[in-house]
Amino acid sequence: MSIEKFFSQREQDDFVPVFNLNEDEFSKDEKLPTEVPILALKNSVLFPGNILPITIGRAKSIKAIKAAFQSDKYISVFSQKAIDTEDPGFEELYQIGCLAKVVKMLKMPDGNTTAILQGRKKCQLEGITQEDPYMKGSVTHLEDQDPKDNMQFNATVSSIKDMSRKIIKLSPHIPEEATMMIDNVKNPNFLLNFIASNIDGPVHKKQTVLEINNVDEQAKKILSELDNQLQLLELKSQIESKVRGDIEKQQRDYFLNQQLKTIQEELGQNPHSEELLALEVRSKEKDWPEEVAKHFAKEFRRAKRINPQIAEYSVILNYLETLLDLPWNTYTEDNFDLKKVKAVLDRDHYGLTDVKERILEHLAVLKLKGDMKAPIICLVGPPGVGKTSLGKSIAKALGRKFIRMSLGGLHDESEIRGHRKTYIGAMPGRIVKSIKKAGSSNPVFILDEIDKIGKDFRGDPSSALLEVLDPEQNTTFQDNYIEVDYDLSKVLFIATSNSLSTIQPALLDRMEIIEISGYSIEEKVEIARKHLVKKQRIEHGLKAEHVKINKGILEGIIKGYTKESGVRSLDRKIASVMRGIAKRVAMEEDYNISVTIEDLKTYLGPSRFDNDQYVKNTTPGVAVGLAWTRVGGDILFIETSLSKGKGKLTLTGNLGDVMKESATTALSYIKSNSTDLNIDSTAFEETDIHIHIPEGAIPKDGPSAGITMFTAIVSAFKQEVIKPYLAMSGEITLRGKVLPVGGIKEKVLAAKRSGMKTVMLCSKNKKDIDKIEPEFIKNLNIVYVDTMDEVLNNAL
Repeated sequence: MSIEKFFSQREQDDFVPVFNLNEDEFSKDEKLPTEVPILALKNSVLFPGNILPITIGRAKSIKAIKAAFQSDKYISVFSQKAIDTEDPGFEELYQIGCLAKVVKMLKMPDGNTTAILQGRKKCQLEGITQEDPYMKGSVTHLEDQDPKDNMQFNATVSSIKDMSRKIIKLSPHIPEEATMMIDNVKNPNFLLNFIASNIDGPVHKKQTVLEINNVDEQAKKILSELDNQLQLLELKSQIESKVRGDIEKQQRDYFLNQQLKTIQEELGQNPHSEELLALEVRSKEKDWPEEVAKHFAKEFRRAKRINPQIAEYSVILNYLETLLDLPWNTYTEDNFDLKKVKAVLDRDHYGLTDVKERILEHLAVLKLKGDMKAPIICLVGPPGVGKTSLGKSIAKALGRKFIRMSLGGLHDESEIRGHRKTYIGAMPGRIVKSIKKAGSSNPVFILDEIDKIGKDFRGDPSSALLEVLDPEQNTTFQDNYIEVDYDLSKVLFIATSNSLSTIQPALLDRMEIIEISGYSIEEKVEIARKHLVKKQRIEHGLKAEHVKINKGILEGIIKGYTKESGVRSLDRKIASVMRGIAKRVAMEEDYNISVTIEDLKTYLGPSRFDNDQYVKNTTPGVAVGLAWTRVGGDILFIETSLSKGKGKLTLTGNLGDVMKESATTALSYIKSNSTDLNIDSTAFEETDIHIHIPEGAIPKDGPSAGITMFTAIVSAFKQEVIKPYLAMSGEITLRGKVLPVGGIKEKVLAAKRSGMKTVMLCSKNKKDIDKIEPEFIKNLNIVYVDTMDEVLNNAL
């Protein structure tokens, strides 16, 4: 390869520059012309001292070269601003160029003319003096400014040389001999021109270097351009080296794999054949539906045809193993000893009668019929009441495998249905994966927190669950990964939820809803006595003789240190007591084996909650209502005061819209029936009414305070005190009727807990009272009413 390709890999160039090594400096006495023919270059720049062979194609350019060659051989060379201009004028040419000498003209075999030009001196075009038959113009010769600091200039030139050597080393198309040429050039000006003409870049970059007259600035510009080119080459070298390394590694791995395969075949040890043979043996022993067997055989034949080295082989192998691992016709045998099942459920969970009855009914039908689709049960209730643990207890009682799948925060539909196996990293959905893990097709499957499923651009998981939880559809559930139907009808699905409001209506329609209310204090005491105390005692390494907690102390913990529907907080408080006792046992300190109320203050600190104990009231206008909260029931004081005014009704205490409407309804009824109630009708126009419910920071809403507000307003107007130890709850209408309300169990137990003696309810709520254990409401008088007149007769 010749030096002509030094520093340039631009194949589109018509010529490349060569440096003249035979003369370091032109004669200063040489007389240079000022009016010469003009040659326009399309895609290069000629620098002083460079020799350029150039192929000439344009007619004007040929005539200009011939005219110069036949006279004094001088021609001025200027670069075009735009490469596509065929007949450039003064404006289309860069004004700074190079005066050159035509060294030789050659007629090539293809008919083209080639001229060899030698750059002599930098010049500036002053104007065009002739357009035809070729361009001619007047030029001014330019002198380069000598460097101000020779030491700095020489250092820059030395850096340029060093950088040039590095570029030669990194460029595969530049011969090593180019380094020798650079070392042999003694004149720094000519060296700068030679390197500048060979910088890889567009014409305007080279033109910028040519136009710099100060050699210091010119050297710095060339050094900057070389630095950019060197960085580019180094980066390119790194990329090529990495790619080469990756390719070599792939080739090496392939070669070794082929060698290993050949050796194994010679020894009769083909691992891929052994894998497929093991799968085939398992498939013959597998008890599965005929459709699945056919599908497996088809995929197995594909696996045998595929080269084990390609990625698809491992995908199919994983798929076949998944099909074999699923328990297609594998079922655990149910425990049909219903009395034993009931005993297990009662032992593990106190209360929850409705759920236990439903499970026993299902087992009874299964025992009689032998085959039945499993029910889809949804347990709805506040946190900590044992919804999830009940599922585990049911599985233990039935003798089935237990699976729990948390749906809280689930956003992706493929989590339920799986991904298609064509995707990299595809896997079955969590339903099928859980069945596979359980190893049985009829487990107890808990779908925990079904009300907290999310929904976004990846799909709606709750819609995907419609097929899973529909007894008419889940016999043919199809996972995207499995691609064949799987029967989920024998799975006992139990969903748990804290609320029904966020569950999709279509999904809600497919489930059998069983509501689990919060535990009463009495129930919590029994749960703690039978389960929690023993569990925490064992977990803390204590023996029965180390600690005794009676019912009174447990009730003290529940009332003073917890406020919840379930028993999670209670469990934590009992654990705190056990830790305190364990510390004293370990340190051999004296303590009370039977825990007292005073000990609770030591172990748990001062009481956190004050219970609303009823205090006998002697002021008219104050009534006691009952409220349901997510942590149980509570009593509610409703206070009414009258003052002179214009009949304005004021409601305070952070009340919701429904509760405000109840107050308005009560007042409207009283106004319209003032005669029957023995209230002066003019009093309403002259009196402002203010109804207040204490604890204003707590939001309150609902219609159940209707009869309480009605009684309080009538009591205030008639100045009659409401009977003591009476609490009430019920919705009212403008017709004077009393309607039933919800949360009766929690409300009645709250009344009992607060020391009330009488509770007034709508007669239609009697069915709710019948569900409460009689011992829990012992000595509590329940009065049933249907009209507002009956309310007043029993209240005032």
